Amino acid sequence: WLLFSPAAAPPPGPPRNSARADGSTQRKPDAGGRAQATRLGERLARAGIVKAKVYASQWCRCLDTARLLKRGPVVELPALNSFHGRPEDREPKLAALRRFLAELPVDGPPTVLVTHQVTISDFTGEGAVSGAGTVLQLDRSGPPRRIGSIRPA
Repeated sequence: WLLFSPAAAPPPGPPRNSARADGSTQRKPDAGGRAQATRLGERLARAGIVKAKVYASQWCRCLDTARLLKRGPVVELPALNSFHGRPEDREPKLAALRRFLAELPVDGPPTVLVTHQVTISDFTGEGAVSGAGTVLQLDRSGPPRRIGSIRPA
């Protein structure tokens, strides 16, 4: 499966008053970010991922990125929501993500997850940049194994 950070958005990061339930307070992909997500979707198609199960954080930037990939209907997954600035949410969110992944069929269709830098970094132990991804393999013998990466488009 593929774990992506959302496409580029204007700096300087989430506004202090940002609220998931209020899209008007959130950063959204700018023109460059929208083009980046579209190109990434095209790269996935060229790599053979024409249709996938697509899940995204409930935050606008992730939902917009996931939709622009055009790999399938986008399902909101709260386990992918950011816990930036809320350290008490870190372990519950990561545990929910682990449970979700443990229930995915190993031989099922490709799965694309669009989440936040903090989630990717804490889940994989590696950094993440806007519009980049990590390719992970599920094998049921332990945590997902990193088998590659996808650079920003």
